[in-house]
Amino acid sequence: MLNIILFGAPGCGKGTQAQRLAEHYDLYHISTGEVIRSEIARGTELGRSMEGYISRGELAPDSIVVEMVRDYMRTHADKGCIFDGFPRTTAQAEIFDTMLEEIGSKVDVMIFMDVPEEELVKRILLRGKDSGRKDDASEDVIRNRIEVYRQQTAIVADHYTKQQKYSEINGLGTMDEVFERLCKVIDEKR
Repeated sequence: MLNIILFGAPGCGKGTQAQRLAEHYDLYHISTGEVIRSEIARGTELGRSMEGYISRGELAPDSIVVEMVRDYMRTHADKGCIFDGFPRTTAQAEIFDTMLEEIGSKVDVMIFMDVPEEELVKRILLRGKDSGRKDDASEDVIRNRIEVYRQQTAIVADHYTKQQKYSEINGLGTMDEVFERLCKVIDEKR
């Protein structure tokens, strides 16, 4: 079983690459952002509770996100996963490690996709033209998301660095070039 965390600021390409990697390595792909947006679109209680956080570019509360992942892992722990957008805080990472340990699993590698801020903003604004996502349409919200990432999420890398599970790749280039860099890291960790 292989568990991979794709890590990086909003707009770095995690979702795109996670889908490709999931197919290539026959893994499940879990995107907490996609789950939350789906709940919002369906008008569920979870979605209504999350909508305010998302529209402001803030992180969802740890307790809600961890429970979403716990529920997912109950039915998808058989072959490994690519986690896109989780864990986003050190508290989530610590709880996640314990959850995986309880089912006899672990994080194999966290890969940081490094992309400069101005490129991130450009990518997200471009994506916002097609996505219909409110958090992709405002440069102020985008920059807030990147700042929240820096303050609250980037420190999760320290957690996995201490476990010698952290790797970094250049997130610029064609989709194929970035994919090849990711596969090289994963193949070395297998």
